[in-house]
Amino acid sequence: MTTSDAPAARAGEIALPELSEALAAHLIELFRAFCARRQLALAIAVVDRGGNPVATSRSDGSQLGAYSLALDKAYTAVAFGAATSRWSASSAPAGGDWGLAGSLGGRASVIAGGVVLIQDGRLLGGLGVSGTASTVDEECALTVAREAGLETR
Repeated sequence: MTTSDAPAARAGEIALPELSEALAAHLIELFRAFCARRQLALAIAVVDRGGNPVATSRSDGSQLGAYSLALDKAYTAVAFGAATSRWSASSAPAGGDWGLAGSLGGRASVIAGGVVLIQDGRLLGGLGVSGTASTVDEECALTVAREAGLETR
């Protein structure tokens, strides 16, 4: 799956890849396959580079809070340009990033499961997964991105 063709750039402009609806739908399909293989009930959110939702899904039986956490994880990854797991230890009390979880209008998530999506070295958007142990949420996000041929950070 690839991104949609970006409009031709004008002189002096850089054409940035867009996270297409088709790519987001493909990520959701890969997510559903991961959940089926592992017998998990999770939620996923795919956001563009501005943090706007492009596609979301919530498995039957997933935790009520999983959906909003998946959105916040995807948003946080894009906002800070890194996987949400990067902030888990440093945002603990007395850590160098203590208080980070209260930023972004309360939307920042320092729980593993959010990753940045990169294609050809350029930011496409973010992907967030929630609903079980955060290490499994992150494994799902990384697996889905990799299976779609995207890089993460």
